[in-house]
Amino acid sequence: MRALQYVAPGQPPEVREVPTPTPTGGQVLIKVLAAGACHSDEFLMGLPSEALSMPLPLTLGHEGVGVVVELGPDASGVEVGEEVAVYGGWGCGRCRTCTTGAEQYCERASELGIRPPGLGNPGAMAEYLLVDDARHLVPLQGLDPVAAAPLTDAGLTPYHAIKPVLPTLVPGTTAVVIGAGGLGHLGIQMLKALSSSRIVALDLGEDKLAFAREVGADHAFTSDDSAIEAVREVTGGRMADAVLDFVGMQASTALAARMVHAQSEIVVVGVGDGAVPVGMLTLPYNVRVRAPYWGTIPELHEVLALARSGAIRVETETFSLDDAPTIYERMHARTLRGRAVVVP
Repeated sequence: MRALQYVAPGQPPEVREVPTPTPTGGQVLIKVLAAGACHSDEFLMGLPSEALSMPLPLTLGHEGVGVVVELGPDASGVEVGEEVAVYGGWGCGRCRTCTTGAEQYCERASELGIRPPGLGNPGAMAEYLLVDDARHLVPLQGLDPVAAAPLTDAGLTPYHAIKPVLPTLVPGTTAVVIGAGGLGHLGIQMLKALSSSRIVALDLGEDKLAFAREVGADHAFTSDDSAIEAVREVTGGRMADAVLDFVGMQASTALAARMVHAQSEIVVVGVGDGAVPVGMLTLPYNVRVRAPYWGTIPELHEVLALARSGAIRVETETFSLDDAPTIYERMHARTLRGRAVVVP
């Protein structure tokens, strides 16, 4: 089969021929219908060789949707011919954390060498994907595969970040979203669908700000120091009740720290080197700062249900497997609108 692989540090990914896997034990083989591209892929490929903790070559793609074509002899819970989304935050399934469905925080994953598809295990940017266990497959139930693939991360990650803060986003409150790209444009839609909060989006470039307004932001401002006064003005001086940073660089986390009031919440979602200093003299009193990762299996069911209801929609641009290497060039140049999806 053909697969998009990251072969060597500092080199662009390549489409290569690799063996088609055969499921054993409780594994499930799916034929990939769509696979999303993510900034996490770009981040991984930007790491120096000494920082890479996984062997190469690596088939990329941790956002996968496909149809079940073969079951291992011990696999159960899915049927051949069923269209499914792949939950990528694989864990052991047995530790206390995994039994809550939060396998992305598995207590034993490092010890057992368990890695997500596309981030250690062979990923979904291929004609076939081997899934470790049927519990990591969620029925599509009629969702379009191209629209559904990004929901397994670009949808699930913002949902997991937003869900804990929803009880505080009552009428009269303000949520700031930094970054209106692949994750941020879904975060805006989720806030619009699930809260009564005013939504302020911050990004660079009028095209991104227009996109943010298009998907539901009440206000959209340039993501620089001028945004501080803009947020102060629209909130009547109160500032934000929650800031969700989908960029995660030092410039964005520093901005987030200047936009909150006492008892607000900052959620750093983007993969970057940014950090928010926490201390009595660095933030208003009782500001909470979180850096969540991915989402849970139950939450993926909820995200797919939101999409079926029409409350959220992924802006997608499709690519063939042959054209997949160009995705990361476009991603680096910031010319993608929404999410790139490979259709093998």
